[in-house]
Amino acid sequence: MNITDSIEIKATPERVFEWIQSLKGKEEYIRWHPDHVDMRWIKGEPFKEGSIVYAEEYIHGRLHKIKFICTRVIPNRLIEYQLISPLPFFAPKNSFAMEPKGKDSCIFTTTASFRAGPLFGKLARKQIEAVKQHMKEEGGNLKKILEEEGRDRKTIEENRAKQE
Repeated sequence: MNITDSIEIKATPERVFEWIQSLKGKEEYIRWHPDHVDMRWIKGEPFKEGSIVYAEEYIHGRLHKIKFICTRVIPNRLIEYQLISPLPFFAPKNSFAMEPKGKDSCIFTTTASFRAGPLFGKLARKQIEAVKQHMKEEGGNLKKILEEEGRDRKTIEENRAKQE
């Protein structure tokens, strides 16, 4: 079972990738989504292959304490990561993908994969919907953050040009 959410962001894939790699701790993680509680890298550099991150976040009203390992990174295009705990066999692969769209835009896609059949889908419908909603909100928040930063950068550059 795969859950996917995509959103167009008026930022290059390079800028999106750079922002995700800037997630070094709690402050940046909470900025991304208000249900995020804590995040810290316990091995390696942010979003590098083999790096391990510990995170806490609320989904469907429950606090989840999770560890992920980054399994594959294609700079400016893809970050794949796998759940280490709890229940690593349940969520074998998750990803953030950045697909270029035009000159200064991209499609940001989040995917969460679960080893589960139709029965799980019926029994855990509320939890699955909460995960979908959380992913959608993360995409929307990332769009807002990056597009506001882009406008701020453009304004600064325009003001500099006027002063020269």
